Amino acid sequence: MKTYYSNGKLLLTGEYLVLDGAKALALPTKFGQSITIKKINEDKLVWESYTDRNELWLQVEFDLPRLRIISATFESSKEGGGDLLAEKLREILLSAKSQSQMLGTNFLTEKQGYYLKSTLDFPRNWGLGSSSTLINNIAQWANVDAFKLQFSNFGGSGYDIACAQNDESILYQKLNKKPIVETIAFNPKFRNQLYFVHLNKKQNSREGIASYRNFKGNINELTLEISNLTGEISSVASLSVFEKLINEHERIISSIIQQKPVQEKFFSDYFGQTKSLGAWGGDFILATGNDDTPEYFKQKGFGTVISYTEMILCDKKQ
Repeated sequence: MKTYYSNGKLLLTGEYLVLDGAKALALPTKFGQSITIKKINEDKLVWESYTDRNELWLQVEFDLPRLRIISATFESSKEGGGDLLAEKLREILLSAKSQSQMLGTNFLTEKQGYYLKSTLDFPRNWGLGSSSTLINNIAQWANVDAFKLQFSNFGGSGYDIACAQNDESILYQKLNKKPIVETIAFNPKFRNQLYFVHLNKKQNSREGIASYRNFKGNINELTLEISNLTGEISSVASLSVFEKLINEHERIISSIIQQKPVQEKFFSDYFGQTKSLGAWGGDFILATGNDDTPEYFKQKGFGTVISYTEMILCDKKQ
């Protein structure tokens, strides 16, 4: 039996512009996804996906070695059926198989069967990287390049794959279609005054990216500005300066995607500073504050408020 694990992610700076080479600060989370694989005496792959509450939500059977879908079951009252998810999973497995064959290895090319259990340890609507952690786990199993697997199946910048693979905060850039990853010791002294608040909905990154692509201004100039802000934020020593920097970051992204910053939109009476993380409009935001912060957001109807130390992986050693 083999087990693989990948970290979840939060993008602190560089949203949208990271697609065009901006330097971004990204944080691996203590929440992630694991897969456990064991051999079975049948020529098929039985895939089961479980939630953080150990509830089965997706079951797919593939024949081997063709990876044809035999059956698919998907438990949800809100989302589509299992067929589309099974097809996407099949595409990822076929991509991994193709990469493996190019490397001269034999991932899923024989009739040896497997039972695979994939388990999230965060709710699926949190937006911490259910797809990227899955991709990285499959890449580990197949012994192929996770970035290539991600780009061929989902596109994006790849920062989420870098988080899946690293246990420290990272500075990330995608230059000339190649990922550049630098681990850093980002663990600010004011971390006990940082919180992550879930906005009660999952944001579709593709929609946000489409709005970003409509921008007609000087993207190169703004990419440089955001890269500089990332550098300042990654080494900031005081909370007051940190708040000024993330406020400036919000202003720049707002001007590009023509959306109001989340503070202006929902939390204008909040005593601290807030910042969107990743695609605007859903998932988690960052909030600076104090012991009164969780109650403020709960009064507003946002019950999931997680402290920095509870969320961010690099803080485990503190």
